[in-house]
Amino acid sequence: MDRIAALRQIESALSAFEAGEADLETCERRIRAAVRTFATEFDGERSAYRADTGTVVVAASEREARERVRELTDADAPTVERIGER
Repeated sequence: MDRIAALRQIESALSAFEAGEADLETCERRIRAAVRTFATEFDGERSAYRADTGTVVVAASEREARERVRELTDADAPTVERIGER
């Protein structure tokens, strides 16, 4: 999914919420799904990684992913796993 498609899905979820066609939980679920799909379908050299802290980052390698998680969460030695395998 490209950025424009993700934004359209998010806009659709927000519009449904504003119109009373969806509750907040459904709106949040749709937005979360759009963002996660976007994050796990990167083209190129970067991939999405999920840490044992629950944090998801995009990085070029596991090492870089661990460093990013440490920066974002102050975790000492996070374990990361690649998600959205191609």
